[in-house]
Amino acid sequence: MSGTPRDTLASDEILARLTALHPKMIDLSLGRIERLLGKLGHPERRLPPVIHVAGTNGKGSTVAFIRAILEASGRRAHVYTSPHLVRFHERIRLSGKPIDEDQLSALLEECEDQNAGDPITFFEITTAAAMLAFTRQKADAVILEVGLGGKLDATNVIDRPAVSVITPIDFDHQNYLGNSLKEIAGEKAGIIKRGVPVIMGPQQDDARDLIERKAQAFDAPLWMWGQEFAAHEEHRRMVYQDEHGLLDLPLPRLTGPHQIVNAATAIAALRNAPSLKVSDRAIEDGLMSVEWPGRLQRLTHGPLVSCAPKGAEVWLDGAHNPHAARALAHAIADLEERTPRPLYMIVGMLQTKDPRGFFAAFRGLAKHVTTVAIPGDPSTYGAGQLYDAARAEDLEAHPAPSVEDAILQIEARAALTDSKVPPRILICGSLHLAGVVLRENG
Repeated sequence: MSGTPRDTLASDEILARLTALHPKMIDLSLGRIERLLGKLGHPERRLPPVIHVAGTNGKGSTVAFIRAILEASGRRAHVYTSPHLVRFHERIRLSGKPIDEDQLSALLEECEDQNAGDPITFFEITTAAAMLAFTRQKADAVILEVGLGGKLDATNVIDRPAVSVITPIDFDHQNYLGNSLKEIAGEKAGIIKRGVPVIMGPQQDDARDLIERKAQAFDAPLWMWGQEFAAHEEHRRMVYQDEHGLLDLPLPRLTGPHQIVNAATAIAALRNAPSLKVSDRAIEDGLMSVEWPGRLQRLTHGPLVSCAPKGAEVWLDGAHNPHAARALAHAIADLEERTPRPLYMIVGMLQTKDPRGFFAAFRGLAKHVTTVAIPGDPSTYGAGQLYDAARAEDLEAHPAPSVEDAILQIEARAALTDSKVPPRILICGSLHLAGVVLRENG
């Protein structure tokens, strides 16, 4: 892949054409992608062992841990995730590397030709392209992250994955998945297949009970967090335990207590996929080598970091719903306990999200919130709207016209305080915002 992130590539033009094939960006159904996959020769039936991952929060990190552990074991894994942060190419990884530009363009054009102008959503046709790519380069496993929901998600065309994974479920995308936790869990549990092992991360009672009943109905062996497997931090180490025994592991490279849960879920998934068994050493190496941009990522250089007060920490996270906000706040509180610093937040969010629920997680933790609109996104909340939501949750707040201006405001505000400790700056609220920040920060 050549050029800077701002360059227009051939694949960008094709992707723009594909968005016009259906009037809605999201229209949950399997019929359209099944039709296209049939024209393409059913690549979904010719994949290596598949690990299918659904859930509200933690999907991407769990996928990253699975990939890192498999690669540490010497295996090659294809990976499909969404959304991307900077370039679409991030969504399709072939044996450890993002798909290259020529290959992506050729695959998209092939799918476009076979689709022959029929209605199909952007996510459906690009998922078909990913599955086609996965059949053309040898690998030991495919890791599929659900885009939205599960039952009618375009990735749910796999008849028999090696293992199904359901990370924590909470309220998000209610306009598509339902307004109750039980309804949302029902959609996520749609990835459960007869006889296929299910790994279930921590759940609230309604979600846990529904998944348990669905697994029983499908004779799917169920591994539940807190029963069949668990993990915790002890003496700055991660202790994992299941019926196979106890592992004394390094803390995951990804920051935050919630990443211990995600890492444990990944380990449980691999220990229940018969063809993908991994050694204890591979698990250890994978935890130490894992990478997942935009998830409590420390930014250490670049134009935006240069604007920050001298000695400040700048962190970036894509958390965008109340459940993710609580996990993020817990992680920041953990950092605060080890290295106290005043917390200044910069927040941008989409209109489909719950800003008050998000801000509530940071009461008593954040010294100040600066709100911004997400540049170039028509679905963004305005900075003033987010300011109102932050103030409604009793947080000190001000709006700003851009992330750069927000950082400059923080520098000015921090200079007026008596604190001699440089601030901790947390940019969060949306993966879309995280992508903008990564582009602007080079």
